[in-house]
Amino acid sequence: MRFGINFFPTVSPEEKSGAQFYDECLELTRRADELGYNSVKTVEHYFFAYGGYSPDPVTFLTAAAMVTKDLRLVTGAVIPAFSHPCKLAGKLAMLDNISHGRLDVGFARAFLPDEFAAFQTSMEESRDRFNEGIEACRRLWSETDVVFKGKFHQFGPVTMLPRPYQKPHPPIWVAATFTAESFEWAGRNGYNLMIVPYVSTREKVAELLKLYRDNYAQSGKEPGTEQIQMSYHCYIAEDGEAAQREGKLYFDDYTNKLLVAVSAWSRHKTDQYKGYEHLVEQIKRNTYEDALRDTKVFVGTPAQVAEQIAMVREWYGEVEPSLQINFGNMPHEAAQRSLELFAAEVMPKYGTRVAATV
Repeated sequence: MRFGINFFPTVSPEEKSGAQFYDECLELTRRADELGYNSVKTVEHYFFAYGGYSPDPVTFLTAAAMVTKDLRLVTGAVIPAFSHPCKLAGKLAMLDNISHGRLDVGFARAFLPDEFAAFQTSMEESRDRFNEGIEACRRLWSETDVVFKGKFHQFGPVTMLPRPYQKPHPPIWVAATFTAESFEWAGRNGYNLMIVPYVSTREKVAELLKLYRDNYAQSGKEPGTEQIQMSYHCYIAEDGEAAQREGKLYFDDYTNKLLVAVSAWSRHKTDQYKGYEHLVEQIKRNTYEDALRDTKVFVGTPAQVAEQIAMVREWYGEVEPSLQINFGNMPHEAAQRSLELFAAEVMPKYGTRVAATV
């Protein structure tokens, strides 16, 4: 079983400078590579304490490439709706070459109304822009003399330089949350999948994963070769009661910042995001205690977290947990401890290579 780490910033300038946050994340990334983790992932968001310190995941992952040797570098995810495909495909191909083929490209639709407003892009166009952006990038990576005639972008003939290091292109992932159509589309196109299970019930997640896998099996790719990455908040300490008590502080801080970012949904509704008008209330109902009870977070002693992962594996099959190890305004030392304890005492239970402590 493979494990990754992910950075979803939930800090404000009053709490931590950008320079300090990036320094800490890069140190965690360097150490994760030494310890045998599989991947590092980060997001694309803007303006808010929720995600705002990561407006360009490619920049961070390029820095991460310089301090690692083996980690897969995962965009989790880039937003086609906010970038011209020629620019997006070009900088991703550049990172693929800089890292000598360690890039995995996750794409997402975006879901925050304030971000769409700032980019002067209609949310009603988000799915079409998402689909078109992925197709344009895929063609720019794998073809020459590309002539593209989409709804939003028309260009060519052009040949993208540099050519991707991985052939025909880096692995493509699709981020999905609530919408069955997104899971079905990702599977039908043979793309890998990244999800955040804590916003849904276990039964709903299992239903959506089955839908994805069923469609993947019909995509022409071999069933069982799909990759699924699931993001979990993770906080570990030797004292289980302390871990749960401190984990609540960081989880609640994360949730409060998320609520600020999604507040526009309380006055917004669109058929392109069915059900999102209830998102604010849904997040408020999704308490830390509920998340802990339902194994939507990994919190506790190493033994407790190992049991939580065993349950996830039983429910969802072979997936790669992507551990959000510095959520909320968590002290760097606490994130370091979680990273080390997970590698030393949890990963070996799942046959994962763990390097010697250095």
